[in-house]
Amino acid sequence: MKPLPPSLFAVLGLLAAIPAAGIEARRPNIVLLMADDQAWGETGYNGHPHVQTPVLDEMARTGLRLDRFYAASPVCSPTRASVMTGRHANRSGAFAPNYSTRPEEITLAQILRTAGYRTGHFGKWHLGAVKKESPVNPGRMGFDEYLSHDNFFEMNPPLSRNGAPPEIHPGESSEIIVAEAEQFARRVQGEGKPFFIVIWFGSPHGPYSGTAEDVGRYAAVPNEDLRRRYAEITAMDRAIGQFRRTLRGLHVADHTLVWFNSDNGLPREHKGESFDGGWRGAKGEVYEGGIRVPGLIEWPAVVRQPRRSAVPGVTSDIFPTVLDLLQLRSPRPERPIDGLSLRALIVEGTMRERPAPIGFWRYAAQGERNNGRWIDAELARGTTPTTRNPAIDFLNFKHPIARTSDFEGEAAWTDNRFKLHVGEGRRAAAKGAKAAKGAQGGSGGGVELFDLLADPYERSNLAEAHPEVVQRMTRELHAWQRSVERSLSGADYR
Repeated sequence: MKPLPPSLFAVLGLLAAIPAAGIEARRPNIVLLMADDQAWGETGYNGHPHVQTPVLDEMARTGLRLDRFYAASPVCSPTRASVMTGRHANRSGAFAPNYSTRPEEITLAQILRTAGYRTGHFGKWHLGAVKKESPVNPGRMGFDEYLSHDNFFEMNPPLSRNGAPPEIHPGESSEIIVAEAEQFARRVQGEGKPFFIVIWFGSPHGPYSGTAEDVGRYAAVPNEDLRRRYAEITAMDRAIGQFRRTLRGLHVADHTLVWFNSDNGLPREHKGESFDGGWRGAKGEVYEGGIRVPGLIEWPAVVRQPRRSAVPGVTSDIFPTVLDLLQLRSPRPERPIDGLSLRALIVEGTMRERPAPIGFWRYAAQGERNNGRWIDAELARGTTPTTRNPAIDFLNFKHPIARTSDFEGEAAWTDNRFKLHVGEGRRAAAKGAKAAKGAQGGSGGGVELFDLLADPYERSNLAEAHPEVVQRMTRELHAWQRSVERSLSGADYR
């Protein structure tokens, strides 16, 4: 791949605004499904020896299977921000779990609502407080209706309806939020309007819980935590199946795009216990084990035959892809967009390579160098409790103009073949490069170059063998990071 000119990063911001030939006169419904902490390998179709996911397996057999799909971040909140905005979350200061997005960001829900879609969010939000006063609750960020939680949730979840104080909803959490989404879909269908539904599950994030029946399916698994974890995945899978049946019952399944993925890889504590695909690294690291996730697209009217794709895709692509499919424009096309449209992959099936690399970056400074809070502390205080905390206080800071020294933290620059990895992963930073090498393979930090086509498990560092590739990709990574830093300092909101 040739080096990317610096102007490309500005051009990427226009991708969401490019008109496309109409697929058909009927506007499709859009449904985004996201699991919480489900690893790439924790599906039947990807070869897990225990986990039962018959619905996801069927979607993989009949739809578009994305074998090289990435979460934009190896942790939760930043990935969710990327879905909503098409931008890397560092641009808006949503660096890590419990860092909120900013109210000035433009979301997919806002654009679709303006275009006549009815919009609903159900489940985990984690982009700020969901209470009514919050400037970044789902309603303020474009959703007509929501039944949501600030963070993760388990059985009998406390959920807030449209910002009201949370109420307990007895039952299995995935089934509860899907039932709400079904009711929303029925109402909107009765109105004769298209819908945009986001269902972000709390499963299988720990601590784990499940019905006795679901846990009993895994009696042969000796680890109790894993039995409950797998039970959560199976319950989520079943709930997805129920939602698909509802779409068929409403006679809208053919014209509904359903996009499923997870928000990050396998939690470190289960590495070696649950099959994740054998990737290096885990949640919290930008090695493949932290960012490669299951990805599926179902759209019967368009994806008429089952297909598998190894073209790299990322959660940041969802925003520009949907806009391109619907021939919609971003109201602020000058803002950089980090994702790109996968229309050619989904509709025509002609995309064989990704036209631009993907950047990953766990920003190290976070709130250490800041000019105060972006959102008032009281407005950023959550209300929906978890099993671990009574509520969450979300953070977002004002940042000064960036400096080159801010290129800290673990980062990666990935194209169709090569992946440049810089900085140490969380495990390497905590226990040293030697410990990381023994646990994960590879050098465990510094500058690493992997040929993902020949070495998808990132075992062989080719940095010394291909210095010219390292130099080129480093230039591209730094150019992208400078663009991200400009956004972080507020340049996009002026």
